[in-house]
Amino acid sequence: MPDKNPWMAFPLGFLYTLTLLGNGTILAVVKVEQSLHEPMYYFLCILALTDVSLSMSTLPSMLSIFWFNAPEIPFDACITQMFFIHGFGVVESGVLVSMAFDRFVAIRDPLHYASILTHGLIGKIGLVVFARAVCVVFPVPFLIKRLPFCRSNVLSHSYCLHQDAMRLACANTRVNSLYGLIIVILTLGLDALIILFSYILILTTVLGIASRAERLKALNTCLSHICAVLLFYIPLIGATMIHRFGKHLSPVVHMLMANIYLLLPPVLNPIVYSVKTKQIRRRIIQVFQGRKNRA
Repeated sequence: MPDKNPWMAFPLGFLYTLTLLGNGTILAVVKVEQSLHEPMYYFLCILALTDVSLSMSTLPSMLSIFWFNAPEIPFDACITQMFFIHGFGVVESGVLVSMAFDRFVAIRDPLHYASILTHGLIGKIGLVVFARAVCVVFPVPFLIKRLPFCRSNVLSHSYCLHQDAMRLACANTRVNSLYGLIIVILTLGLDALIILFSYILILTTVLGIASRAERLKALNTCLSHICAVLLFYIPLIGATMIHRFGKHLSPVVHMLMANIYLLLPPVLNPIVYSVKTKQIRRRIIQVFQGRKNRA
């Protein structure tokens, strides 16, 4: 849809700029604000870095298509982009699980929260999350590269995905389909169940608190994470449903959902945490007030 490119170029550029500014602000504020040197905010920094990395994975092809009207991508570059998009998607899901564990420990055992989630343990959790993503996504480029492509070479999206490239192959793709399904079930599906189970345990603990004010305070600390989980899974489910059942819809709808699915969480996560976290909000206001006074 080359006629739609000028209309998409500036909104997408604006979203990428917001992603960099928002997540960069989160990282800077957590670094300079001593009161934010806690496990919850270390996990938030990992989430911010993952969001930026995921956005940067799609940036080259997005820019070439919508800004420079160059819709072609070399096959090896496509496979590389596919690896990073799927990899950082799995990392983000793992980080959300880690943050659910953080909230569970904070509410279930607040007195030992800092002694349980030490810097060393947080680092190990981060390494495990990253290693899991690399291990499960590593075979994907090889599974795609072994396939012959003798039909259309036009992708559905403005970036490379395994299921999209697989559709273009003129050979049996049963192995690719089965591996993709197993990966989705064992990563995104299992992570969603773990997060759900964590919140069942959190809710059980919160309901056992005698004071209503304390119950609300405990639940309030989880709101930002719940929003981050919804921002990750709802666009993913929406894009999947439209791709599967929305064949009759306009191509514009498919294009918007495909781009929103990857761009919405990195843009909105920093906004959600800035609004819901008093220390981050206060620090950002102080920076803007300082600039205004100097001006």
